[in-house]
Amino acid sequence: MSSQGDGAAEQHPETNLSDNSSTETDATGGAIITVTIGATVPTGFEHTAAEEVKEKIGVDVRISKDRGRIYFPITTDKLFQVHLLRSVDNLFVVVEEYDHYQFKDSKEETLAELQELASKLPWTNALEVWKLNRTLKKRKAHRRGNGNKVKPNSETTDATVADTEQQELPEAAEDQTKPENTPDIEGSTQDSEDAAPKAKVLKFRVTCNRAGDKHSFSSNEAARDFGGAVQEFFQWKADMTKFDIEVLLNIHNQEVVFGIALTEESLHKRNISHFGPTTLRPTLCYGMLRLCKPQASDIILDPMCGTGTIPLEGAIEFPSSFYIAGDNNDMAVNRTVNNTRHIQKRRAEMGSVSGLPIDTVQWDLCNLPIKTSSVDIIITDMPFGKRMGSRKKNWDLYPSCLREMARVCRPGSGKAVLLTQDKKCFTKAISRMGGLWRKLHTVWVNVGGLHAGVYLLKRTGAVFGQTPEDVYESRGIVNTHEKGDDKDDKELS
Repeated sequence: MSSQGDGAAEQHPETNLSDNSSTETDATGGAIITVTIGATVPTGFEHTAAEEVKEKIGVDVRISKDRGRIYFPITTDKLFQVHLLRSVDNLFVVVEEYDHYQFKDSKEETLAELQELASKLPWTNALEVWKLNRTLKKRKAHRRGNGNKVKPNSETTDATVADTEQQELPEAAEDQTKPENTPDIEGSTQDSEDAAPKAKVLKFRVTCNRAGDKHSFSSNEAARDFGGAVQEFFQWKADMTKFDIEVLLNIHNQEVVFGIALTEESLHKRNISHFGPTTLRPTLCYGMLRLCKPQASDIILDPMCGTGTIPLEGAIEFPSSFYIAGDNNDMAVNRTVNNTRHIQKRRAEMGSVSGLPIDTVQWDLCNLPIKTSSVDIIITDMPFGKRMGSRKKNWDLYPSCLREMARVCRPGSGKAVLLTQDKKCFTKAISRMGGLWRKLHTVWVNVGGLHAGVYLLKRTGAVFGQTPEDVYESRGIVNTHEKGDDKDDKELS
């Protein structure tokens, strides 16, 4: 990877992936920096996120070998657009990346090499993007606190997050000597050059996300040693909670990416002000919505809405459809109503149209007050049988709710996108619904550490009331039925 700017030094001898930054000059003579942006996305919806980036920003996306991450180029004049993406959780600018990093055999040699890299990486463009991003955020709203940062999900239990040691250094004097190739960015944190006699020393931390079992070091050790070298190189202060800059070290087997975080907290923390015990991330909800491709004038139903994350995300991003949210729990209905009011109030304060195409009802899931064949799309988070409901109850609930969903869904064109972790029970229930539902494909996702499936179903053309599946199946009948053959199911991962 070629180095850029004054902050670049000699190349690391290992194989680099590609150039992650370049500079151009626009018509006005100002420098436009092109960098690589990394984004963490809900595991399983990498392709969905790539489609959104291509659609909204118009650039090609590379999906990482490490599940739940994508990379794409962006110019600084379009940086604000990445914060408008609905499918990404966290954003960072890539400093350098190695596709096949050859780690040393011993832990000591590997950690020493990481320390040496701190002074050799091309930091300049990434730090310029960080400064610009900080300015954009200040314009949008007051800076939020840095605590309780949401970490990216990882499929590997060994992937842990660590920080650098909490060593406080005295603030550097104005005339402190810095390394020759250290980017001068301390002054950017001042309100004005004359406001203080000396520049404010930036605070930082290093977060290491590691996956793979062939490493001789731990995440803690990598973050500690690399962070110490970064501290020595830039003369920044280490602070685990009130940091200005978060340096990222992402290691997945032999893929190593150095970056600087652009989000202080996950972008999925939107829309919801009243949380429930099983509130879904809006980024996951957005992926489910894109899976069913809502069209103008579609009637979209969430019969188990919980806090309303799915219909609210849909009402904001796909406002040409109408959303009906319902639940049998009065507390869940109240949370949905309060979340809707919260968004409407926020939109009104921003001068936008406050109305949302959504209505909320309390009902019995197995006896919906909705006309037969009147719904275009059903999308919901079904009980996993963990924090809500039970596996035993699911054996009765799933067949019953699938039958009622089939009744209200339009034959031939209707679709359902259903999320559940109780795969065995769901597969059994679907096998008894062959005349009403046809499973198209499955997306495997990570939901709070649980391996769950998002199932896309197509409503068959069978008229409700004229198939054997219209008869309620008791648990005993379901258990005696032979296991359905779902090998034709197209699985996306």
